[in-house]
Amino acid sequence: MGASQTHSEHKYQDLVGKSGFSVEQIENLQKRFQQLSGNEETISRENLNSIPALANNPIKKQIIEAFFDKRNQHENEMGSFEEIGFEQFIMVMSHFRPPTLKTTEEEKQAMRKEKLRFLFNMHDTDSDGTITLEEYRKAPDDVYEGITFEHFEQILKGLEMESRMHIRFLDVDTITMHCGKSTT
Repeated sequence: MGASQTHSEHKYQDLVGKSGFSVEQIENLQKRFQQLSGNEETISRENLNSIPALANNPIKKQIIEAFFDKRNQHENEMGSFEEIGFEQFIMVMSHFRPPTLKTTEEEKQAMRKEKLRFLFNMHDTDSDGTITLEEYRKAPDDVYEGITFEHFEQILKGLEMESRMHIRFLDVDTITMHCGKSTT
């Protein structure tokens, strides 16, 4: 078992550094990726569209599109992928990584900004750096051109999201994504 563990650690070391996940978490996500893809090398929108936990989610389309949005790969690219591989899946899932007891205040602030950027990107569908009224689909009291990331960040200033926007690693079959109040 020791040799197998060393092989896994070596195999996933690059992803551990890029994503902040542990080797065990990456192994669990690998199993989930294989389930979703039907043991294929890539996942399509249709694969994610079939997740029962997303069936009644009001922002299902935005969540699915977030997986294919190049801006969510930590590389500031624009556009979207038709399909994503395991590493791209991991990079999107890393936005849902909860802080640990060892996470410093500075790291928590960086995680918060990363999570806010992810949420902002979900609503800034044309990637122009502004959420327009059409994109946001809500009529605010004030009339303005749209919401910039800085304004979005200010609006959500008091919301503690570092531990609320996360995934659970209990069982591969029950991995859930939360964006808001915890259901546990």
